[in-house]
Amino acid sequence: MSLITFLKGTAAMAAVIALSAGWAAGEAAAQIKIGSVLSITGPASFLGDPAEKTLRMYVERLNEAGGVNGEPLELVIYDSEGDANKARTLATRLIEDDEIVAMVGGSTTGTTMAMSPLFEDAEIPFISLAGGIVIIDPVNPYVFKTPHTDRMACEKIYEDMQARGLSKVGLISGTGGFGKSMRGQCLDVADDYGIEVVADETYGPRDTDMTPQLTNIRNAADLQAVLNPGFGQGPAIVTKNFAQLGIDVPLYQSHGVASKSFIELAGAAAEGVRLPASALLVAEQLEEDDPQKQVVVDYKTAFEAEWNRPVSTFGGHAYDGLMILVEALRAAGNSDPEELRDTIEQTSGFMGTAGEVNMSPDDHMGLDLTAFRMLEIRDGDWTIVQ
Repeated sequence: MSLITFLKGTAAMAAVIALSAGWAAGEAAAQIKIGSVLSITGPASFLGDPAEKTLRMYVERLNEAGGVNGEPLELVIYDSEGDANKARTLATRLIEDDEIVAMVGGSTTGTTMAMSPLFEDAEIPFISLAGGIVIIDPVNPYVFKTPHTDRMACEKIYEDMQARGLSKVGLISGTGGFGKSMRGQCLDVADDYGIEVVADETYGPRDTDMTPQLTNIRNAADLQAVLNPGFGQGPAIVTKNFAQLGIDVPLYQSHGVASKSFIELAGAAAEGVRLPASALLVAEQLEEDDPQKQVVVDYKTAFEAEWNRPVSTFGGHAYDGLMILVEALRAAGNSDPEELRDTIEQTSGFMGTAGEVNMSPDDHMGLDLTAFRMLEIRDGDWTIVQ
């Protein structure tokens, strides 16, 4: 059995997973120390909790199978509670005290951007699990990310609107890091898809009623669809208010709500909502010859068996980040951070839960638009839009 030790502090929780599978306690002469700062509790816990569970589960499995390059992985996890300042403090602890060789974490765009300069200065590879395009554009030498960008989400949604003959769109965006970034991206690419933004409203992270903003959008001339960039409880409130007002146009959400908890929070109002998301949410619905089917079915099966809860794309982002790092460790043959950075940047043909990843010096994410699936919520579940 693996030795799993949890250390609880006043401001954060650290989970240190050392291994005894293949190594008796105190026997391992060397370990590969990986760090993670996640939003395990707080308003973004729906992002960080499945990521933490995924990292714990797969590090333990990797170690039980012999580790990487003959050495066990040691995983040090801290909880930022979604606070950017706390995330920065904990990242400093990972770098200076824990002396990690790589970081897989950063649940939100805000916490990621707070930590990125530290890993750049320390020259330690940082694979983020957050969605904002600002994380990788412009490219920072030591910073990577696994989820699709908010810009890609705008493009995928606009493609679907084009196919449905919709061009007059109302935006209602969260003012947090992700919502603000995605709003900017959706405005920036609108002309490329013949989209006219006829209303542009925002809401704060603590707002509990978006009826006034949605009323303004409903009154916009020629409104044909509404798009809500955001994550957390905000999109669920928007969805409920949207239904309460009886707005009779399609409602689109972002990949920031791609978890079962959104459907549970929005309830019946979520019926008919469309959003771009990874294939993980519809693993069993994929065609047998779909190149992603094996990896998403395997991850979904393992996660749900281990934790007895529905899988979410946010845990999948952590799986992809950890496995990209593991492949880089194996290819490099050592854990030197600079060599790891170079090897991660050369990732090619990696099939993850988000799609096929092909990175380069100019692309530190490596996904294209084909990796996104357009989904619609029907009968309280995800379905693929054909």
